[in-house]
Amino acid sequence: MTHRLAASPETCRWGYLDAAVPPVLTIRSGERVTIETVSGGPDALPPAGFHVPPELLAIHAAETGIPQGHILTGPVAIEGAQAGDVLEVRILDVRLRQDWGFNRHRPLAGTLPEDFPHFHQMNIPLDRERLTARMPWGLELPLSPFFGVMAVAPPPAWGRCTSIIPRAFGGNLDNKELVAGTTLFLPVFVEGALFSCGDGHGAQGDGEVNVTAIETALSGTFEFVLRRDLPLTAPRAETPSHVITMGLDPDLDRCAERALREMIDLVVARAGITRDEAYALCSIAADLRVTQTVNQHKGVHCMLRKEYLLR
Repeated sequence: MTHRLAASPETCRWGYLDAAVPPVLTIRSGERVTIETVSGGPDALPPAGFHVPPELLAIHAAETGIPQGHILTGPVAIEGAQAGDVLEVRILDVRLRQDWGFNRHRPLAGTLPEDFPHFHQMNIPLDRERLTARMPWGLELPLSPFFGVMAVAPPPAWGRCTSIIPRAFGGNLDNKELVAGTTLFLPVFVEGALFSCGDGHGAQGDGEVNVTAIETALSGTFEFVLRRDLPLTAPRAETPSHVITMGLDPDLDRCAERALREMIDLVVARAGITRDEAYALCSIAADLRVTQTVNQHKGVHCMLRKEYLLR
């Protein structure tokens, strides 16, 4: 069965994740959900002639101000999920929902917070058939859409958590590898898991250095599977060709260390070799990549080809 969850003022929250938010949809493990998302405040709207999802305008109208953070659709509860489980999120399809996106930077933000002492925004036309973006100076860029935010609910004791900072529950990972065909694994902290997503990106570089990618509205089809055989304390992912571990911390060095330790653990478990051998393999064959440098907690992800896990 494939369920559909539309974006609306009733199914979206702006700027936060919270275990106290009740689910807007409940499904069983193994079922699929197509989730629609929107992005941006009133100041991000394009000029006349572009398609603006009406639910985005309705969400704007329902807010008394412009919150910080992302518009998230959800949460979706998975029957039987308990704290200590892992939610396997199979990303089956990701599609554009509009013909425009935006990119912006502002003073005192981003990787170079003092280098650009002004606000700058671009509206970017998107070709939904050719999957390309037309930059204002004429450059045509290929699109590779993914959700910047995919998350389960945080532990109840953490209360309301901003959608800006990625943590153990996932959230604003901004990992451009998480396109259609990949799988994200998230540790579960509350009954039902409570999955939400948003922050649609048409394209992004590793780093997302000015704070934004091509921000846009997306539709994603996910298959959710409960796992009790995979103890995790941090997000992991698999592409058709690679395993990916992630480190999140305000310090980029700590991010690299965490991603590497997670990869060493994964290699030992999957390949059956020693930690010393796994450390050597990571030095020889794994890649540490900077995921993003702008979400207060930065990110590094470690990638290793699956074929190297075979003995």
